[in-house]
Amino acid sequence: MKLEFPLNITKQEIPPLVMALGYFDGVHLGHQQVILEAKKQAMNKGMSSAVMTFDPHPSVVLAREKKQVQYITPLSEKIKVMEQLGVDYLFIVHFTAEFANLLPQEFVDQYIIGLNVKHVVAGFDYTYGRMGKGNMETLPFHSREQFTYTVVPKYTDNHEKVSSTRIRGLLKEGKIDSIPSLLGRYYTTTGIVIQGDKRGRTLGFPTANIELNDEYSIPPVGVYAVRIKVKDRWHQGVCNVGYKPTFHRDNQKISIEVFIFDFDQDIYGVEAVVEWHLYLRKEQKFSGVDDLIKQIEKDKQNASEYFRKAGTLFTKVD
Repeated sequence: MKLEFPLNITKQEIPPLVMALGYFDGVHLGHQQVILEAKKQAMNKGMSSAVMTFDPHPSVVLAREKKQVQYITPLSEKIKVMEQLGVDYLFIVHFTAEFANLLPQEFVDQYIIGLNVKHVVAGFDYTYGRMGKGNMETLPFHSREQFTYTVVPKYTDNHEKVSSTRIRGLLKEGKIDSIPSLLGRYYTTTGIVIQGDKRGRTLGFPTANIELNDEYSIPPVGVYAVRIKVKDRWHQGVCNVGYKPTFHRDNQKISIEVFIFDFDQDIYGVEAVVEWHLYLRKEQKFSGVDDLIKQIEKDKQNASEYFRKAGTLFTKVD
């Protein structure tokens, strides 16, 4: 359910709710503690569970210069994850300068009390209202005794807070094998298979050229062991993120190409989910096609060996 400012829904239209509050980019294990606590409280109180998030990212609206944010979970992806977590209601607040300017009390009155929320669940560091002046210590005062609340403590991994910033840092460094312990799942990106230059087919390694359908954070240039889901089936593969320097000297546009093992189907125009597992090597320019073919074969062997050792750890229900 998308909400605008001023609020475009009345309290009478909504059942009593237990609401989890946060931006939730990534919906990582720390976020899941908040959401699952809201679900538990809702069950105990005989109410519906809800999550409130915002779109776009507040920094897009509040930054002095125009800013483009790359998301761990763009909105479409976030909605899917929330559905998987079994949330009853997802409120997506359109984040605008006017909304950001609400006083903490105005935010609580309109977007918590005004949405028939009877219990709030949020992380210890959640802030609300103009300039983030409202926090979990001021919430009791702003509640007007209309709802109760639960503060979820910091969630850590290896004594360090699990956060979207930490996950973005790992993505930026290509340490994608460290992400599942924070995210609770493998990092994925979704896009459409588009026409490429079809050179891989002539080399004996046909690839799926993926055009992302959202503003994802992409791992750095290099070669990765991945799984790819097309037509509801998972396949193993090798993904090249880069500029194809062997063939394109001045290519400026980054490409995501997946060589899918033991696969020969026409999938142009089909949605594909890439599941990122392991960084294999940096992208490099080869002196000739023969050296490139040898390296691709080596990449395939390394990726296959990785998946063989991983075994059932990566099994998914298709």
